[in-house]
Amino acid sequence: MSAPLKIPKMQKSEYDSLIRDNVVSRIAFLGKEYPYIAPFLYVFDEKNLYFLSTRYGKKMELFSQNPAVSVEIENVAPDMSTYKFVTLLGKLSEVTDDERKRAVKSHFVQLISDKKISENSLYALGHSPTESPEKIVGEERTMVWKLVDVKEIVALKNA
Repeated sequence: MSAPLKIPKMQKSEYDSLIRDNVVSRIAFLGKEYPYIAPFLYVFDEKNLYFLSTRYGKKMELFSQNPAVSVEIENVAPDMSTYKFVTLLGKLSEVTDDERKRAVKSHFVQLISDKKISENSLYALGHSPTESPEKIVGEERTMVWKLVDVKEIVALKNA
């Protein structure tokens, strides 16, 4: 029997590009019995990943119990002919500095505009699709999280 082929690893420049080119991640929180996974929009400043979170829901309960998470970002062709993914194991930390929060929220507003993301995405951020995305910056409906203390990065691709 021949040995299975291992999925090739990506170099840092490749997974940085994957992170830069996408907007949706999945975050797995540690649940009591099972992991809890939820999708999140994110922004990447070439060094750090930031997420916006509503201030309610299962994720808030789990975050308060343990901020350790697994963040996954992927790019997969519908027929699986190409795929890339990066998983980062670290912790979420709430950004509390008002100036930094405002800057990150402004990046989210810019992301929504640049990537022509549907107004319906505002539901996930605690806002109505009829509201201007700029309201994200001036209001405290969302928390800003930063991924910190990254202990491991797994970045793989099929070609």
